[in-house]
Amino acid sequence: MLSRLPAVTRYLSVAALCVAGPAVALEFPLPPPGEDVVGEVQVIKGKYEDSFADLGNQYELGYSEMIAANPGVDAWLPVKKNPDGTLVDTDIVLPTQFILPPGKREGIVINLAEYRLYYYPKDQNKVYTFPLGIGREGWGSPLGQTKITAKTPNPTWTPPASIKVEHAKNGDPLPNVVPAGPDNPLGPFKFTLGMPGYLIHGSNAKFGIGTGTSHGCFRMLNQNVLQMAQMVPVGTPVRIINEPYKIGVSGGKVFLEVHEPLNVKDGSLLAVSDKSHLTPEDLQNKYAGFMNFLLKHQDLENSIQIDKDLAFPVVGAETGIPAVIGTTNTGMATGQSLDYVQ
Repeated sequence: MLSRLPAVTRYLSVAALCVAGPAVALEFPLPPPGEDVVGEVQVIKGKYEDSFADLGNQYELGYSEMIAANPGVDAWLPVKKNPDGTLVDTDIVLPTQFILPPGKREGIVINLAEYRLYYYPKDQNKVYTFPLGIGREGWGSPLGQTKITAKTPNPTWTPPASIKVEHAKNGDPLPNVVPAGPDNPLGPFKFTLGMPGYLIHGSNAKFGIGTGTSHGCFRMLNQNVLQMAQMVPVGTPVRIINEPYKIGVSGGKVFLEVHEPLNVKDGSLLAVSDKSHLTPEDLQNKYAGFMNFLLKHQDLENSIQIDKDLAFPVVGAETGIPAVIGTTNTGMATGQSLDYVQ
């Protein structure tokens, strides 16, 4: 059984655990060449009746991220009451440390496996990152490269025929056009992508960021999409990947960040925090999957030394929190990044 406390203590140094305040935006300076890790994990004291959805909105984290980083904690009522009415002292981990996605650091990079978007402003030595909702069963989000083709404030929504049919079957018929406003599912702003039919947009729902709940588009918190609207120009390149394993270097050490793989069939899997049901065989199979990933990327295998005793529990726990699993090879050039884009 991979319990919550051992997972946290295995993966985080004491220095990485700090008391957190509300975040305005997850903005980080880019690390030096050859370095890949940004941010620090934070820990807060839970408040009664704060759900993971509430905390996600406050700290700009997705629902699946919060679940994965806090195994064993009730997502809807993290802080319980004792029989005498006092509150149970509960630490909540905020997974605000990230390994930057593989590949060129430009424009927008969306990693479906972590329900997260990264934006690298042109000619600025920084990165912004935001949680996303992605496509649910039968409406999977796409992979590939595209660009922002249009920006629209206060958008109206013209539901496609397929979505109108779905809503009609559920007894919730849609009009031909949904006007801009609080009931519009596109929220206050939309970015149109070069992939026909796909958008990055806000939302009229509180829940759904960090889950597979959309019809294939990328859903953001409204404060995030409005912030993006001020920064991201038309023509910005967009790269969409699905990487449950992210490997990076920081200070000569190799870090691994593991996310629960999306459901292969529909791309809508919601993270499951309780790993107690996993058998030793299940854990071995998960580690075999990681090793297969490495074998497909010989450049990685030749650049790093992995300690299985460190890597095995990280792969099995799938917390989404970067953890040290080894060191770089002595022959690896200074400033060389690990680039394992297929």
